[in-house]
Amino acid sequence: MLGYTLGPLLAVLPRRWRESLPITRAINWRPAMVLSGLMESALALVALVYWYSYSVTHWAADAIFSAIEHGAQIDPRAMGFAGLAVMFLHPLTWFIAYCGVEGIVRFCAAFTDTTVGVLPLFLADKTYLLIARRRNPEIKSAGSISQGHLASFLHAFRERISTSMLPLVPDELRLRQNGSEEVLEIRSCRAKADWIPPRVVRHEDRYYQLEASMQGTAPRPFVYVLRRLSAGVPGRSVLIYSPEQTPVLADR
Repeated sequence: MLGYTLGPLLAVLPRRWRESLPITRAINWRPAMVLSGLMESALALVALVYWYSYSVTHWAADAIFSAIEHGAQIDPRAMGFAGLAVMFLHPLTWFIAYCGVEGIVRFCAAFTDTTVGVLPLFLADKTYLLIARRRNPEIKSAGSISQGHLASFLHAFRERISTSMLPLVPDELRLRQNGSEEVLEIRSCRAKADWIPPRVVRHEDRYYQLEASMQGTAPRPFVYVLRRLSAGVPGRSVLIYSPEQTPVLADR
């Protein structure tokens, strides 16, 4: 069923992106690619017809009637040809035509068990790989780049969407003693940028070392555990914890 519903939409992605998805093995890609190619060509045809109609009824009509009003001898029946000429010279026409041809190519490729994504996303993927190889010379091929890159991106995207629906509430602070050490637990409704263990965090006049970050429950699903340091360590790398809303103190 996924090959006929979600599959045609995912078929526009480059192969490397599709293989990193958790549902890629549950999709029969041949019917998905067939439908994806047909849909792209059909949408391009509909767009081309609409674009021609728009060109005739707006640009060509306005130009011809304006010329007739100024005394030009023009047969109004030439409006269709004028609209075609205007449309032919517009870059959008060529883009729509390209999408139609690309859809046919992708449709035919499906019968050779080849899944071909759309060219813009393919070029974006190649550009990403080129930049990644320049930053890390040890990467030799696309297969050397972990598929976790896209998975982590999708996880971050889902996380952003889910947390954006949570209300903005003040952080909740929980202080407890772990033997002779003071432990500060901060629960927040939003993730804190750069709060990655073992960063040092300054809160008021005290310094803490970030021990761990974990998932909690709504409405404060982001939990940070910090251990107080006996001495301050001022520096540019220290994170300053100074929330806009006054935190709520919770009892343990």
